[in-house]
Amino acid sequence: MDNNKIMIVGTGNVGASIAYALINQRTAVNEIVLTDIIAHDAEGEAMDLRDALAVAPSYAKIKNGTYKDAKDCDVIVITAGAAQKPGESRMDLLKKNANILQGMIEQIMDSGFNGIFLVVTNPMDVMTYLTMRYSGLPAEKVIGSGTVLDSARLRTRIASYLNVNPKSVHAYQIGEHGDTELTLWSLADTGGQKVTTMLKKDIRNGISDFVKNEAYDIIDKKGATYYGIATCVAQILNCILNDEMRILPVSSYDQFSDTSFGWPTVVGRSGIIRRLDLDLSEQEGIELQKSINAIKKAISSVKL
Repeated sequence: MDNNKIMIVGTGNVGASIAYALINQRTAVNEIVLTDIIAHDAEGEAMDLRDALAVAPSYAKIKNGTYKDAKDCDVIVITAGAAQKPGESRMDLLKKNANILQGMIEQIMDSGFNGIFLVVTNPMDVMTYLTMRYSGLPAEKVIGSGTVLDSARLRTRIASYLNVNPKSVHAYQIGEHGDTELTLWSLADTGGQKVTTMLKKDIRNGISDFVKNEAYDIIDKKGATYYGIATCVAQILNCILNDEMRILPVSSYDQFSDTSFGWPTVVGRSGIIRRLDLDLSEQEGIELQKSINAIKKAISSVKL
């Protein structure tokens, strides 16, 4: 394929912010197609984004389109679906969004699409798994945004305590992008020094709680989260299109548990290259299994 053409399905806050994030950085994307069930919304966003091209650091063709445009896309980003409301968990969205997703994937596959799906719609891990099943594509071509955003929140929070740049903190949230996610404290380090030797347990517990609950706090305050996730999705897209082979905690398919969840994964041009083999502590292993069980339970509630 290698057109470096992407489609963003859903032009609400998240979808539009992803497109905005892409044109405001150096990116490999050559063409962006926006599509939405409300066609004039996608058209308006495309018009607004095109107005920025004369002064933006990157240039890309930007247009609104339909699922027929998916045929020669390299990556399709799925952001469409019902939004998470205050007091609503990501799993509460499942029934509504699984139905929307199935019809969407069928139309995209009918176009002849054979690229990579990048799933952002919540509950994201379940939607990633369902996208793989509905599309029939191999597991390596279906990626969820995973715990990339959660890990970014984690690194930023740790960095604020240690007075270092977040880019120098190597730490991951893993599991469900949601209430059962966990912090891999046993493997967290900065400059080769273990974070567990630098921060006391009560501070680490506070950081984990903050990371897990920040989305709810943002939703209570401003109604939705979109800048953080948009920037993370732009990073994943660049990683794919530039074949960067970066390790990102995306939601990838785990054959052993037959589910998808956030896990440090090598990402490149062909999608998922491989999942890392990590040594978790016993407690982390128990918590991860609980997280996997929550995702599996949600998947089993949907008729495939």
